[in-house]
Amino acid sequence: MKTHAQAVVIGGGLAGTSILYHLAKLGWTDSILLERDELTSGSTWHAAANIHGLHDNNNITRIQHYTMNLYKELEKETGQSCGVFQPGSLYLAQTEEREQQLRLQEAKARFYGLNFHEVSREEAKELHPLAQFDDIRCIMYEPDGGNVDPSGVPHAYAAGARAMGATIERFCPVIATEQQPDGSWIVRTPKGDIHAQWVVNAAGLWGREVAALAGLTLPLQPTEHQYFVTESIDEVASLGRRLPSIADRDGEYYFRQEGNGLLIGAYEKDMKFWAEDGTPLDFAHDLFPDDLDRIMENVIRATERVPVAATAGVKRVINGPMIWSPDANMLWGPVPELKNYFLCGGLIPGFSQSGGLGLLAAQWMIEGEPQYDMFAWDLARFGDWADKKFTKARVEDAYTHRFKIHFPNEERSAGRPARVRPAYEMQKQMGCVFGLNCGWEHPLWFADEPGTEETTGFTRQNWFDPVGREVQMLRDSVGVIDISNFANYVIKGPGAYDWLDRLVANRVPTEIGRSCLTPLISVRGGVAGDFTVTQLAEDEYMMIGSGMAERYHQRFFQMVEMPQGTTLDVATDRIAGFNIAGPKSREALARLTNADLSNEAFRFMRSRKITVAGVDCVAIRVSFTGDLGWELHCAETDQVALYSALLEAAEDCGGGPVGGRALGSLRIEKGYGSWGREYSQEYWPQEVGLTGLIKLDKDFLHKDAYLSIKDKAPREVLSIFELDVTEDADATGSEPIFTPDGVPVGRVTSGAYGYSVGKSLALGFRNPEVAQPGDEVVIQVIGKTHKARVLAEAPFDPLGGRLRG
Repeated sequence: MKTHAQAVVIGGGLAGTSILYHLAKLGWTDSILLERDELTSGSTWHAAANIHGLHDNNNITRIQHYTMNLYKELEKETGQSCGVFQPGSLYLAQTEEREQQLRLQEAKARFYGLNFHEVSREEAKELHPLAQFDDIRCIMYEPDGGNVDPSGVPHAYAAGARAMGATIERFCPVIATEQQPDGSWIVRTPKGDIHAQWVVNAAGLWGREVAALAGLTLPLQPTEHQYFVTESIDEVASLGRRLPSIADRDGEYYFRQEGNGLLIGAYEKDMKFWAEDGTPLDFAHDLFPDDLDRIMENVIRATERVPVAATAGVKRVINGPMIWSPDANMLWGPVPELKNYFLCGGLIPGFSQSGGLGLLAAQWMIEGEPQYDMFAWDLARFGDWADKKFTKARVEDAYTHRFKIHFPNEERSAGRPARVRPAYEMQKQMGCVFGLNCGWEHPLWFADEPGTEETTGFTRQNWFDPVGREVQMLRDSVGVIDISNFANYVIKGPGAYDWLDRLVANRVPTEIGRSCLTPLISVRGGVAGDFTVTQLAEDEYMMIGSGMAERYHQRFFQMVEMPQGTTLDVATDRIAGFNIAGPKSREALARLTNADLSNEAFRFMRSRKITVAGVDCVAIRVSFTGDLGWELHCAETDQVALYSALLEAAEDCGGGPVGGRALGSLRIEKGYGSWGREYSQEYWPQEVGLTGLIKLDKDFLHKDAYLSIKDKAPREVLSIFELDVTEDADATGSEPIFTPDGVPVGRVTSGAYGYSVGKSLALGFRNPEVAQPGDEVVIQVIGKTHKARVLAEAPFDPLGGRLRG
């Protein structure tokens, strides 16, 4: 067996073999896969193996499309059958909301050049003559939908990897993974040790156990999952062709042909956890006892859809394990706390995603970054707060609501609260409706009555009017916004300036009391983050960034060596913050402090340590609302005292509390981008308007990568769009944008109603060769065409007079 390798992939299932194949394809042929049993042991071999191209997340749609196209190429390349059947898939909508979802997906398919279109009941009946569609209001057809052989695909990946020089060692369990001082790894097995540059944990059901060897605890939990295959059905056998699969998500089952019978699977409400305390090491090609009674309600609905299934005998029942993350997306990417340790776990729709996940994983390890923004999969979205209790609660919710629509802005309550600030109970009594942000309960909006629950849907919901009142209150007078969900870092020591200046692209302040806004440049020259950096003292800085990206950004911080005697303190847990903003914010804040808040004494992007109502604060004159305002950061223990004082002063000036939903509307009125929506590694600084914050007369992280793309014409440009809304709905994000004659223009990244300007607005990217400011475009809101215009400037205070006044 090998003693040295560029990468050791642990796990011979779908994910592991795909990663090995793509590592070899990108040049790392000196890689090895270790499998404790046979290839496909665990959960791969018994999967239903359905494939589909569309996903609510645009980038996941891209990689699913790549995966579906890859399988036939893989067969030609290796001679190993992947068992590809593509008779098409029918997607059914029984409800208005499901129809809206399907119509939005149809618009996305047109944007990406995919074949996904509406068919009539009569056309659907021709495609699937054994099904009835009388109760269906909308049917979409995906001609490329179907299924593959769950064993054939991993063996094809394995054959392709071997042909390129990679190695596979079966019956070789990993018993230890030991990090070396230089960042490499020793992987210990009964057959010998391997010294590797990278370790890839693709161990599937045993991902938790393999992670524990490296000191990691993962938020993963297995469940049982059942489907069954019927005996041969004469009506199926006599057709002489393969039937399309049926996705009836309102009915909570899936349905496809298997041989001359039918395969029916379900995600039932009466779900079962498995292996809560660890996956048995002797589990391999094993299944659980049949338990069809648990899914019988779903099965009855399926047989009403295809009546011939009701009288067919059951040929085979598959009741096997699946392992889930809290949100049913993968835990994927390099572990920020370890060097050269890549994780791929919690893979659910694996046969739709395996090719893309393998390609992007190989890119990340070899090239330093994947080509797409995949934060939806990034393990960094969870931290230690995602404990076993939280994970179980969220997995139960994800499993039992597998086919439930994920509505825009929807906040699910399972497993919450996970983390709360001292002001949480106070905010609850004020009628606050909370959202989840990096584990924190964060105020979204304030209802008239405590205990109010928000409704969900694609149209405007019960929070629309209250959020509008919050926006107008802030624009007219003053609002107090809890910004404790921002990530907060304190950098101290003699090398604090040097480290920061080598990290970020803007010049770091060299005068106490000054702040700057700065991008962080990614490996490929894109925007990895945006921060506010403030000098607090001679050798002390505060840096504030996106809360949900706190763990993600640790990877970049580690790329710049910390000078001796200097420390980076992730202080988010012990610092709370508020933004007091609006035309009367100076008046309200002046009631609580003796500090001079005049424009001459406290200018925009200046900071100062001040006392507010007896609370020591770092005050920064900046506001994400685009209005006059200050950010106030204090010790978490002082949060309630500061909040109470700010609210009382605001009320005296006609203001009050404002939540995150209102902040979203306010920032869009100003055209401000947000990390994870408008800013990501995928977008170049010149595409999102940040080039003015990049100083080329200094060194900074990934400067060479930026220089390689800085003179290239923008592929797309971040823009503001005004929509003509004729219905009770606004853009929310991911909607495609076209010219009036159907040419793709771009896509929405954020959307909201601009209450203070009286316009339905969206931020998004447009192809500058297709559409210019002033041009008319159409945006597919809830799958329907809405006229829109590309605005030349922000509709609220485009010159920034209020922000600097």
